[in-house]
Amino acid sequence: MKINDNQRVGAINPYKKAGDAAFTQAASKKGKLKDQVEISAEAKELLGASETARTEEQKIRIEQLKSSVAAGTYHVDAGKIAEKILPYLK
Repeated sequence: MKINDNQRVGAINPYKKAGDAAFTQAASKKGKLKDQVEISAEAKELLGASETARTEEQKIRIEQLKSSVAAGTYHVDAGKIAEKILPYLK
């Protein structure tokens, strides 16, 4: 039983060929194409809101954690880490 047709090796998808031709035409008209990303005003507003949404307690806790890590006094409970990792290992 033959599964693959050996005459189709290297066949070109006509849709890809047409898309490549359109891309080269557009590139030759405009010069070199560049990727571009635009961030909407709503997204910028959401980003700003997430930064200001932190409460003072959260900011204080983050600063405490940063200072304890920097001082080398931050203690990690290995038992709690093992409990969280265990379900993924089963």
